[in-house]
Amino acid sequence: MKKSRGRTGRKRRRKHLQSFMDGVNSSHKMEYIKLKKWLKDRGFEDSNLRPAQFWDTGRGLMTTKALQAGDLIISLPEKCLLTTGTVLSSCLGEYIMKWKPPVSPLIALCTFLIAEKHAGEKSLWKPYLDVLPKTYTCPVCLEHDVVSLLPQPLRRKAQEQRMTVHELHMSSKAFFSSLQPLFAENTGTIFNYSALEWAWCTINTRTIYMKHSQRECFSLEPDVYALAPYLDLLNHSPNVQVKAAFNEQTRSYEIWTNSQCKKYEEVFICYGPHDNQRLLLEYGFVTMNNPHSSVYVSSDTLLKYFPPLDKQRNAKIAILKDHDFLENLTFGWDGPSWRLLTALKLLSLGADEFTCWRRTLLGDVISVRNEQQTLNITAKICHFLMEETQHVLLQISQLKSNKENLKKQLALVEALRLEDLKILQKSAEILCDLNMATT
Repeated sequence: MKKSRGRTGRKRRRKHLQSFMDGVNSSHKMEYIKLKKWLKDRGFEDSNLRPAQFWDTGRGLMTTKALQAGDLIISLPEKCLLTTGTVLSSCLGEYIMKWKPPVSPLIALCTFLIAEKHAGEKSLWKPYLDVLPKTYTCPVCLEHDVVSLLPQPLRRKAQEQRMTVHELHMSSKAFFSSLQPLFAENTGTIFNYSALEWAWCTINTRTIYMKHSQRECFSLEPDVYALAPYLDLLNHSPNVQVKAAFNEQTRSYEIWTNSQCKKYEEVFICYGPHDNQRLLLEYGFVTMNNPHSSVYVSSDTLLKYFPPLDKQRNAKIAILKDHDFLENLTFGWDGPSWRLLTALKLLSLGADEFTCWRRTLLGDVISVRNEQQTLNITAKICHFLMEETQHVLLQISQLKSNKENLKKQLALVEALRLEDLKILQKSAEILCDLNMATT
C-alpha cells in the first residue's frame, strides 16, 4: 500500500510541475472575476479561455479544451470594444465635436483612457482598466542608459518614438485645457506627460485593427483602432497562424485559429511576421528563436571596410542610395541577406568593373575576385557585430548587478542581444562554409 501512495505522490508532484510549465490558472483572481462579469453583461459568452500566468510569456490565456485548425478561439461583441465611437458617446464627445483643428482618432482614445483612469470607481470601464498594465517596456518608456544599449537602427527609432509622444503631448495641451469644465482638478495635472505616455503605449501595444468610417470631427489620420478587453490577453507567437476580423453578421470581433493547441496550453495569436527589433519597438517584448529575426547593418558599419581613396566610392554610395540599398541590410538565421551581399558586391567592384554596376544589382556574378572580396568583407562585418554585441552583453550584466530598478528593462535588451549573437554566430559559420567552397 505504501508504495502505491508514494507513486501517486510522485505523480501529483509531476502533475503540479506540469501545471506550472503549462501555466497557473488565474481565473480566481478578483480582477478577472470582475472583468468576466462585466463582459458577460455586455453579451460576451464565456469561451474556453482562462487567464493564466506562464513562466516564459507572463500572463496570457490558456485553453480548457484542445483546439483544432479552423476553430473559433474567441468572439468579442461590439459592445465590449473600445473605439472612437465609444469616446464620442461619452461626455468627451461634445468637446471633440467642436474642437478645431480636429483631434486625431489616436488622441481621442488617449484622452478617453486618461479620463476614465482618473474617474476611478466612477468609470464604466473600471474592470477593464484594472487589468491593463501599469507600466510598459516600449522604447519610449525605457531609461536613457537602457536605450543606449540597443542596436543602432533600433536606438534611432526609439528616439523617434520618444519625440513622437513628446510632440503629441505638446500639441494636445490646448485641447486638454478645453476639457476643464468636466474636471474638478486642473487638466494640466490629469493629462500630464506620463499619463499620455501610458495611454499611448496602451493603444500602441494592445489595439486590434478595425477600420471605421471617416468622421468629420476627427483629423484625416486613419481611424483603425479598437481596444478589445480579454482578447488582448492573447500573446504573440511567430509560429502560429490565425484569421482575425470583425464579423458584420454577428457584430463581433472574431479570431479563428489555423493551428492546433493542446488542452491547458497557452493559446497564441500572431501579430505579424515581425523581427525582434520591430516587436520591441511596437509591443515592448521579444520572442526567443524568432524565425523572422534579423541583425541590421548600419550604413556606417557597411562603409567602414572600404578604402576612402576609392575614386568611385561616392558614385557607388549614390547608386546604393538611389536604388534603396543602404537600408534593411541584414544577417538572418540563414546568413547574410541577398540585399546585404548585393550592396557589398557593388562596393567591391574594381575600377575596371564599375561599368557593370547594373548587372550587380540584378545579382549577376561579375568576377571571382569580386565574389571573394565580398565574402571576406561580409565576414569582417559579421565578426565586428559579434564583438560589439558581446561587449554590450558584458555592459548589461554589469549594470544588472548595479541598478536593481532597471533589471526588467535590461533583461529585455539582453534577450534581444543574445538572439542577435546567435544569429551572427550562425551567419559566421555559413560564411566560413561559403568561403571554403569558393577558394
